[in-house]
Amino acid sequence: MKILIIEDEPELSNTIAESLAKEQYTIEQAYNYQDAMDKVWNYDYDCILLDIMLPGGSGLDALQQLQKAAKSHNVIIISAKDSLDDKLNGLDLGADDYLTKPFHIAELNARIKAVLRRKQLGGKEIIQIGNTSLDIKERSVTVDNDLLVLNRKEFDILYYFMVNKNRLITKTALAEHVWGDHIDQADSFDFVYYQIKNLRKKLQSTTAKIEIESIYGVGYKLIQP
Repeated sequence: MKILIIEDEPELSNTIAESLAKEQYTIEQAYNYQDAMDKVWNYDYDCILLDIMLPGGSGLDALQQLQKAAKSHNVIIISAKDSLDDKLNGLDLGADDYLTKPFHIAELNARIKAVLRRKQLGGKEIIQIGNTSLDIKERSVTVDNDLLVLNRKEFDILYYFMVNKNRLITKTALAEHVWGDHIDQADSFDFVYYQIKNLRKKLQSTTAKIEIESIYGVGYKLIQP
């Protein structure tokens, strides 16, 4: 996965780049409007992190150009401007998400993974595995067409598992997904264990042909037995 960071603050840009490199992403950086536009015209990126206030031009202007070229998808705006108008303008121009500075790197990582998952799903809003169906837009889950009632975190965890079927999900990745930018306030990953425990009980109470398998000492994996 290739990610472009368009951010004029070198320290912040490098901090983000170092964190994302640990996730095995290929990272490129641009520090001003012109460099950013040169890169987006010449290369394709799986995700673009875009600051609004750039030397030489506005990030929203760049986003408008990207929209005209059908390249505005998979863009996350990162900005110190917490203006509702800026957020609405950015989303109207096709941005996937808007994150206000200062933010926790774990929260940014979670947002990027969400954007990449949506890209992998090709815009589909329903994920089907066996007899279990998850509707992203309606935030609902059914098993054999019967509604499975989940709380918000249980739904988010099941969604994360279903788009990563048969892949090992580490406890750290799950913690970041559930806890977001408050992960540094957690003393342990016990909250993840309890959410998984409750989700398993609910799935086991149905005829769901999926289950969450524990990988001892590492994490979990969603499988079809």
